[in-house]
Amino acid sequence: MDEISLAVPEAIIESLPEDGDSAARDMHEAVAGWEVRLNRLAESDDEVASAVFDVVERFETRWEQYDDFVAELRAWGQSPIYAMAWRDLHAALIQQLYDHDDLSEHIDRERNARLVTDGIRFGK
Repeated sequence: MDEISLAVPEAIIESLPEDGDSAARDMHEAVAGWEVRLNRLAESDDEVASAVFDVVERFETRWEQYDDFVAELRAWGQSPIYAMAWRDLHAALIQQLYDHDDLSEHIDRERNARLVTDGIRFGK
């Protein structure tokens, strides 16, 4: 499998307020860390699809958490811009993983396999 490459979309960085330099830096560091981790998993694990799907699930969970923060911050009269940026970043990372070569087929196959396994386990 080709090396996995992730990036922070420029539109997300541009959406940050002028004082958002540290948030942008944090995003770049987080994405670089995930990229290194994913590439290590791809090198060492025979079950790359399972490992990548675990990461996709984590990104989906984080996306949902940040989406909840947006509503909560608005309810408190706070600016949700940083929560929106992190939410959008997680969605972009998921999309980048799906766009990587034939990884989307493997992710979908793993998702379906887990749904079947969970359905059988819960059905007993």
